[in-house]
Amino acid sequence: MTRSTWVMALAATVLIQTALSFLSRLIPTLAPVLTLTSGLPFDSVGYLAAAGTTGSILFLACGNPLVARLGPIRALQSGLATGILGVLMLIIPTAPTQFASSFLVGMGYGPSVPAGSDVLLRLSPPHRRTLIFSLKQAGVPLGGVLAGLLLPHLVESVGLHFALLLTALVPLATLLAAQRVRAQIDTERDRSQLTGIRVLLSPSNIFGPFRMMRASARLPRLTLSGVFFACGQGSLFAFLVTYLNQGLGLDLVTSGSIFAMTQVTGIPGRIALGWLADRVGSGLPVLRALSITSAATSLVFAMATPNWSSLALTLLSALAGITMSSWNGIQLAEIAREAPKGKVAETTSGATLVVFLGYVLGPALFAASLSTTHSYATAFLATSALSLIPALALSSARGGRP
Repeated sequence: MTRSTWVMALAATVLIQTALSFLSRLIPTLAPVLTLTSGLPFDSVGYLAAAGTTGSILFLACGNPLVARLGPIRALQSGLATGILGVLMLIIPTAPTQFASSFLVGMGYGPSVPAGSDVLLRLSPPHRRTLIFSLKQAGVPLGGVLAGLLLPHLVESVGLHFALLLTALVPLATLLAAQRVRAQIDTERDRSQLTGIRVLLSPSNIFGPFRMMRASARLPRLTLSGVFFACGQGSLFAFLVTYLNQGLGLDLVTSGSIFAMTQVTGIPGRIALGWLADRVGSGLPVLRALSITSAATSLVFAMATPNWSSLALTLLSALAGITMSSWNGIQLAEIAREAPKGKVAETTSGATLVVFLGYVLGPALFAASLSTTHSYATAFLATSALSLIPALALSSARGGRP
């Protein structure tokens, strides 16, 4: 393996991850506008986010044969195409199409973890692996930055429908750009792998990734910690724009800009913490620290009032980008290290499938709390409590590389 090969693979996966993340942030960022056009209540954004995560879970449960047959880059391109279809469905302003759109965008996001992990573990140098995984995951907040900064301005400038058409060009351009490296990276795809409906929905395929959780004593704890990290991150990303706009009275553009700060700081945050984990020799102490700081950040959000300045809310959101959303790359790298040889995609699919339940559970619980108590503070307090669980789950896990 040459340096140019893994650098090219990293660049391709970061680009695709950014585009998929951009699509996944579309509905949360434009939620006040989208729910208004469809007649849904504002707290429905939590259920829309859950629909997107359900789509991702479906792919993670059934899609590993597709990754093996198509190759990781082609699987990622297929995810981009599915996301484009989801964006175009939003042009029809009804509640069913918005839920269907969120589901399709989520399904398109599904290949990003198993396909990206397969590429990077296979091609990246071992001594830089956590940093490289974190670099790839930095595409997640980068896509969020683009969504938070561009989408509200596009809607105000050209209207919702034309903004959606322009948005669909981002994944389309990424899909075409990835084609240049597809042949070189997808050389090990299994052309004999069956991908019929019976194969994809067979119990052996669906439960195969879960069986990988028994491959290491550390995998269940890492997976459980990811569930509750996802609860906090998913709730914040799903509700932040709506909270700022409806709860604290800020306009949509300002709310989108503040949301973008959670993504801006998430980029250096993921890279720096990935580097730190490599220096320490294990990601476990870093994950434990992030659990505690994530809980503290949610607690501060619960204390915010309409009297807080935009600067204070921007600084708080910038901190949240590090404490609540910079855990993914470290956790993925630790899971990939624990995977049996040749089973990286299947193992990361199984772990991420379980973790994605947190992206369903967190926003859904936040929405339920909000609709019951009509209090954002109460919902953020619940999120804070859930964010402490990873520190407990990983407290007895031993550090060091296997």
